[in-house]
Amino acid sequence: MGRLTTHILDTAHGRPAAGVRIDLSVATAAGWQQLASVTSNADGRTDRPLLDGAAFVAGRYELLFHVADYFRSRGVASGEPPFLDQIPLRFAIADAALHFHVPLLVSPWSYSTYRGS
Repeated sequence: MGRLTTHILDTAHGRPAAGVRIDLSVATAAGWQQLASVTSNADGRTDRPLLDGAAFVAGRYELLFHVADYFRSRGVASGEPPFLDQIPLRFAIADAALHFHVPLLVSPWSYSTYRGS
């Protein structure tokens, strides 16, 4: 079976981003439904897949990364209000048999993502 994983890299400091809150939601006919809220570990990853097994199904998903709180907790000034606060990444899972890895590379001023493996 497939699974969904993520990690966050703090590109401004060249290290994993530990302590970032990540919310996972799925699109439903009624709107977005939150499935989980987790915090990244010391390696910038979650301790287990965000979705796997029977819970990992095809659909539209959103990862919401709370990056302003992370940078603020490390004493990094990025304006008030911060330039980047919460970063939503919306993506689709078409084949639930595959591993979908959706990382976030972030600084207080920019971010990027890609589909990893």
